Amino acid sequence: MFDKDRWQEIWLTITRNKIRSLLTAFGVFWGIFMLVLMSGSGNGLEEGIISGVKDFPKNSCYFFSERTSKAYAGFAKGRNWSIHTSDVEVLRGRFPEIERISAIMFEWNEKNTLRNNKYGAYMVKGLSPDYLFIEPQRMLYGRYINEVDIRERRKVCVIGEQVYQEMFMPGENPLGKLLQINGVAYRVVGVNIPVTKIQIGGRSEASIILPFSTMQQSYNRGDKIDCVALSVNEKFSVSALEEEMKNVVKKHNRISPDDLQAVGSINVEKEFKMFYSLFGGINILIWIVGIGTLLAGAVGVSNIMLVTVRERTKEIGIRRALGACPRSILMQIMSESLILTLLAGFFGLFMGVALLYVVDIFMQNMLQSGEQIFFAPPQISFATAVSASIVLIVTGLLAGCLPAWRALQIKAIDAIRELSLIHI
Repeated sequence: MFDKDRWQEIWLTITRNKIRSLLTAFGVFWGIFMLVLMSGSGNGLEEGIISGVKDFPKNSCYFFSERTSKAYAGFAKGRNWSIHTSDVEVLRGRFPEIERISAIMFEWNEKNTLRNNKYGAYMVKGLSPDYLFIEPQRMLYGRYINEVDIRERRKVCVIGEQVYQEMFMPGENPLGKLLQINGVAYRVVGVNIPVTKIQIGGRSEASIILPFSTMQQSYNRGDKIDCVALSVNEKFSVSALEEEMKNVVKKHNRISPDDLQAVGSINVEKEFKMFYSLFGGINILIWIVGIGTLLAGAVGVSNIMLVTVRERTKEIGIRRALGACPRSILMQIMSESLILTLLAGFFGLFMGVALLYVVDIFMQNMLQSGEQIFFAPPQISFATAVSASIVLIVTGLLAGCLPAWRALQIKAIDAIRELSLIHI
């Protein structure tokens, strides 16, 4: 039941020495304030990164060739070898779990692209139609490369948005227009823009895509490719299939099955797991630092309350002499500690949320103006606010435990002794 006199007494005790109470409360305020800021910033960073990669298929993997580390089948150690188009077909036939698979080729030369006396330097990629679903793209104009382009080795290309902006006039329809790439003319059939920030082999917006078969012919690559990209059905884990896929590639290219170096891979599924583990660790670290700062503030509150109890020895002794029960003394001291902690903590919580709100408005304005921002607007969840409030309450109670115990040790005789000394 609300006792007005009791709460007035608590308030008078806290405000009796305002400077001391403010300095003590600042530690708690700063702890919860920094906890809110760090948590909000961490959430903004996580959300900003996740929003940029969420459309990338997590069950995908890339395979590429590296030097062999073991001699095998008459081939010396340290052999350079290449992945071939046939490896794509072998993997496709061997693993029904594969949903999409694409050959990948890369080529980059300075000033390799020409149109109407405009030169540009862009990454040239040779890809299969399936790659549209492995590294998702959105078509701004036209279409992506298709199977007919691959089969007939058509001299067509899909250009990135940056290539379009630099090589064409604003608003110009690029479809059907010709680009010269390393002296060979290719007809533009589409303009693409990435929908994810994960981009393998250079920025998609600054790349030119050719049918990989056309690129093999134009660049005299024969049957060689640089990489194989694939994604498996969501019912399966690419990590569980990765080593078996490597062994199939090794067998097809006469590489020792014990050679752990010859076939390199980028497992996107594992990378995502590491990514989420990293942010989980960051969140744990934020809470450790925040709670540590709060505990430091609680120690300050406890020390001040100990000083206050010592100064009120006479008062507490007189209360005990007049029949005050230990429970009432305990509740008095604990309440004072809790109120001081909560006032400072909730003010810190309010100021932290207010600052995040201001930053949110600022970042939203930047996004509306078209600026690219790596971070998402920082914010804390309701669960975080509730958790912080619970931590505050526990901190306040812990800060009052030792002072309350010391108060209970004060006997009525201590007050009588002090009064006697005063009269003498």
